[in-house]
Amino acid sequence: MISPLLVLAIGTCLTNSLVPEKEKDPNYWRNQAQQTLKNALELQKLNTNVAKNVIMFLGDGMGVSTVTAARILKGQLHHKPGEETQLEMDKFPFVALSKTYNTNAQVPDSAGTATAYLCGVKANEGTVGVSAATERTRCNTTQGNEVTSILRWAKDAGKSAGIVTTTRVNHATPSAAYAHSADRDWYSDHEMPLEALKQGCKDIAYQLMHNVKDIDVILGGGRKYMFPKNKTDVEYRMDEKAGGTRLDGLNLVDIWKSFKPKEKHSYFVWNRTELLSLNPDSVDYLLGLFEPGDMQYELNRNNVTDPSLSEMVGVAIKILKKNPKGFFLLVEGGRIDHGHHEGKAKQALHEAVEMDRAIGQAGAMTSPEDTLTVVTADHSHVFTFGGYTPRGNSIFGLAPMVSDTDKKPFTAILYGNGPGYKVVDGERENVSMVDYAHNNYQAQSAVPLRHETHGGEDVAVFAKGPMAHLLHGVHEQNYIPHVMAYAACIGTNLDHCARATAAGSPTPGPLLLLLALLPLGTLF
Repeated sequence: MISPLLVLAIGTCLTNSLVPEKEKDPNYWRNQAQQTLKNALELQKLNTNVAKNVIMFLGDGMGVSTVTAARILKGQLHHKPGEETQLEMDKFPFVALSKTYNTNAQVPDSAGTATAYLCGVKANEGTVGVSAATERTRCNTTQGNEVTSILRWAKDAGKSAGIVTTTRVNHATPSAAYAHSADRDWYSDHEMPLEALKQGCKDIAYQLMHNVKDIDVILGGGRKYMFPKNKTDVEYRMDEKAGGTRLDGLNLVDIWKSFKPKEKHSYFVWNRTELLSLNPDSVDYLLGLFEPGDMQYELNRNNVTDPSLSEMVGVAIKILKKNPKGFFLLVEGGRIDHGHHEGKAKQALHEAVEMDRAIGQAGAMTSPEDTLTVVTADHSHVFTFGGYTPRGNSIFGLAPMVSDTDKKPFTAILYGNGPGYKVVDGERENVSMVDYAHNNYQAQSAVPLRHETHGGEDVAVFAKGPMAHLLHGVHEQNYIPHVMAYAACIGTNLDHCARATAAGSPTPGPLLLLLALLPLGTLF
């Protein structure tokens, strides 16, 4: 067992040794603040261009505490203390807060929230692409209550569109971009109740291929939901659970191919080598399914068979940006959420750092002059870190003290509930006896649950590019796609675009700014 005095001594030593020499000079902080002030004053020159491109990064479960911890981890991976590091999203000039509740839930799920930030309408927990008039699991409440997403609005405007995720491509977040389902878990017809099938509802994988047939790029996991039941998986041939699940006998990959014009170049790939060997200039449509279910955690990823999120984003943008009318791209760092649910903070935070790399990749390939980029989360988690840790303390390390109640050490990272609750001989587990730095270590929790839960607090929204200033203050989550559509002149709110064209202005930016500042309902 670690001595309390030793822990305190180590903490004191770290505190003294990890203060960078430059930070001891008051002028360092004064100059830094003055530069930040100068940058802030530059923001008075608002970017009111029309957004040719819109990229939305969604960190599933990436609450503010996860953002902060990921920032520290990113710095520590570069051998720095970590706290002073900047994530790519930290560099965005505009930040807002998003209220995440579902219409029937104080603490939301990823389906109802996805409907909000993609379709512009709040919805019930567990439902995707439908209004709150649809009740979960009740197929017969779906018809007439469907709502469309910004992905469809972009396609209707002639733009290209893409979906990139580390989860299944028919998981909650991406499915709200194209599907209308009373239950987020209806991945294929195998998961659907007989009643729903008889009432005519279609599974989400089926809808992916049929609802918006010309999505240009689809990359992620979920291979097994596209093939007939018992069809052997191309990668895991000996694993029956990896095989096809469909009861209707359909091969949705073949159907996807059949919908593409013969003069276009369509490619289906299932591994990283195939993906990265493509020439994006000769690809019109791309479907990449790299795992039977969700993709592997970044820490567990096979570098031969599975691409990283940043690699998928790079390929997607190269293909999508060929359209002179621009594109909409949804990128989900979906396994941040899964790591937290499993109490595996190390997995979750490395997923967040990889999404940060993808944000940087997208930024290097686009310009804020014509590309609106929005980074946000659907909800938070009951994840926290504290314990008066010294500067530069490993984000996965111990607090510099022991509990004044049970006299045992504790890690800085803890969960409010989850699978990390462990009692040994009637007492809290002594973490000094386990490998708390292990990739799959489950951080201690206050309440025992098999799966840790979401948190209900607001999440951050980071924005840069045309009309990014419209994301400010505290907003309902469903406000987000309305801003993105307004900036890109897609969807239904197009009066400002038409007036700019009528005025003969080749760049309607100034008029967009004027309209953005006018009271609602003001007419010229």
